[in-house]
Amino acid sequence: MDHFLYNGGILHAEDVPLPEIARAVGTPAYVYSAATLLRHYTLFDEALAWGPHLVCYAVKAASNVAILKLLGDAGAGMDVVSEGEYRRARAAGVPGDRIVFSGVGKTEGEMRHVLASGVRQINLESEPEMRLLSRVATEMGLDVPVTVRVNPDVDAKTHEKIATGRSDDKFGIPIARARAVYAEIAALPGLRVVGIDVHIGSQLTDLDPFRAAYRKVADLTETLRAEGHTIERLDLGGGLGIPYARSNLAPPVPLEYGRVIQEEVGHLGCEIEIEPGRLIAGNAGILMASTIFVKAGETRDFLILDAAMNDLIRPAMYGAHHDIVPVVEAAPGAETRPFDVVGPVCESGDTFAKGRDMVPPRAGDLVAFRSAGAYGAVMSSEYNSRPMVPEVLVQGDQYAVIRARPTFDEMISRDTIPEWLSDA
Repeated sequence: MDHFLYNGGILHAEDVPLPEIARAVGTPAYVYSAATLLRHYTLFDEALAWGPHLVCYAVKAASNVAILKLLGDAGAGMDVVSEGEYRRARAAGVPGDRIVFSGVGKTEGEMRHVLASGVRQINLESEPEMRLLSRVATEMGLDVPVTVRVNPDVDAKTHEKIATGRSDDKFGIPIARARAVYAEIAALPGLRVVGIDVHIGSQLTDLDPFRAAYRKVADLTETLRAEGHTIERLDLGGGLGIPYARSNLAPPVPLEYGRVIQEEVGHLGCEIEIEPGRLIAGNAGILMASTIFVKAGETRDFLILDAAMNDLIRPAMYGAHHDIVPVVEAAPGAETRPFDVVGPVCESGDTFAKGRDMVPPRAGDLVAFRSAGAYGAVMSSEYNSRPMVPEVLVQGDQYAVIRARPTFDEMISRDTIPEWLSDA
């Protein structure tokens, strides 16, 4: 569920009418619900209540410091994949011992920063990385807790661009090589094995791939323990899909997911770490936009919005579906007709939906893209020199701008003209 509901025919974020936010900050704008973020985090926390665990929010899904503080204050850990994400988590007040550093391409500089500032563990993804970390840790006089991300060769049957657990994906090491890799780590100075890491993809709507991967992790745990390795944590990744408002698809709920974890690895006595991002943030945010024009074409009609692919790139990149709803509810029985919903960016790919049945809007009418809280603002850009979209956080009847839209002058002032191009 989420907290974006119609009240008196007006779409609200919790207790705040969206037109009020549009008047204050303009459009396009991202709007998040604190209540939805906290509810979704709590569902995961409760799903693992049967044993020791830490829910590490995947910062890449929505990384605004205000969102991280909200979740961190509720007890969430953080899963980060860059120094920038790590710095965001620390700026939000999350202690290092609740931050897991993942990612396939960690640099030496990033390693040194997180080790100096404190980290719960580093999830290793390759032999070159573990050798580099060993050297850095030894030079710093540290004993670093590590896991190894194993690739279980499980097809999550998700979109090609968000699958991560097959044998030919770039992430982790093949599970068949795990014994040799753990043996090498045990011989390297500065590293201390604490567990195993696995992640098979995003937007999974079936628990069977999770079950297959976790079963392999359980077998590997017993094998590695028999060979003398300490396996006390299992980082099982994220990837559980989100329900879309107007879809017949009903992904498993966190409680069912937690039950699968308990059934497959609960007997091992390990602390469980999970890294949900999309399910926590996805339905906790909307992108609000205004209608610029309704344009009649030769064979189709276009709804041209002030939001574009640089603001929400998921439809262009993944073919992702987002429900697009009017902020002012249409009258019952109002006639609809199909529109291609597009933005003003000069790319044919700047298309959010084709042939979407909608009540014909008028110029200036507001619409909301649902399920836009994850991988929305974080993937936005200034393509076509369009200023970055502001972000707004709502809690009850309060709201605050948590990232302001830059002015054109602020955007352009980041560029510099070298002296040799300046006027004489």
